Amino acid sequence: MINNFQEFLTYENIYLVANLGIIPFWLLLIIAPGHMLTKFLTQSIIPALLLAFAYIYLGYNIFLSGNIFDGFNLYYGINELYAVFSDEAFLLIFWLHFLSISLFVGSWIASDSIKYMVPRFFTVISLIATYFSGPVGLVIYWLIRIFFAKKINFNE
Repeated sequence: MINNFQEFLTYENIYLVANLGIIPFWLLLIIAPGHMLTKFLTQSIIPALLLAFAYIYLGYNIFLSGNIFDGFNLYYGINELYAVFSDEAFLLIFWLHFLSISLFVGSWIASDSIKYMVPRFFTVISLIATYFSGPVGLVIYWLIRIFFAKKINFNE
């Protein structure tokens, strides 16, 4: 049974499950940001834990393959970054990293928009932009939030 499960855990399948599995969390944030179920599922450790399992599994596979130190040239230049991303396991780890951080930011946007009574239309626009472009959505929300919070904070 474990062998069958390991055969299922290909990089392609992990990518597909992570991408499809994250969508319900985003739909909850968009459709019912203040609902108790949304708060429980998106603002808890649950999504991070699910993505962390995949992250740890991939890290373990990289360790077993013996190329765990290949990524340490990451900060030497764009060519080294390209070389790191040419490895499917490293690419998938970075993608899982992006998914988890974007969901965290989306969860914060949904929670903060309730706190400052930002209209849902603007919140939804910000959440969709965050889903597709991460930091751009956060900046859009921050610019909108200025008008409803009636203050500018660069940290909070």
